[in-house]
Amino acid sequence: MPTSSADIIRGTADMLILKLLDVEPMHGWGIGHELQQRSRDALRIQPGALYGALHRLVREGWVRSYWQTTENARRARYYALTRSGKRRLEIETETWHRLAGGVALILATR
Repeated sequence: MPTSSADIIRGTADMLILKLLDVEPMHGWGIGHELQQRSRDALRIQPGALYGALHRLVREGWVRSYWQTTENARRARYYALTRSGKRRLEIETETWHRLAGGVALILATR
C-alpha cells in the first residue's frame, strides 16, 4: 500500500526532494513522478505538499528555481540543488542513517 503525503514526515520529504535534485534539476511534476517511480510506488507526495516543500526549500536557499521549456515544449519551473542544499542533504542523510539504524535495532529486539 503506497504511503500518502501525510505519512511522509516533512523532513523526510525534504530530504528525498533534495536527493532527487542532487541527481539532476527537475520540474515539480518530474520530482513527484521520480519519487513514486524510484520508490516502486511505496511513496507518493500530493502536489500541494510537494509544491509547499519546494517553496520552503527555495526560501531556505537549498534549492533554486528557474523557468525552462520542457521536452514537451511547455514552460515549467525547474528546481536545482544549491551548494548549501548539497550540504543540507549530507546532514539529513547522515541523520536519517543514524535514525534508521536505531529503529532497526529496536525492531530486532525479541
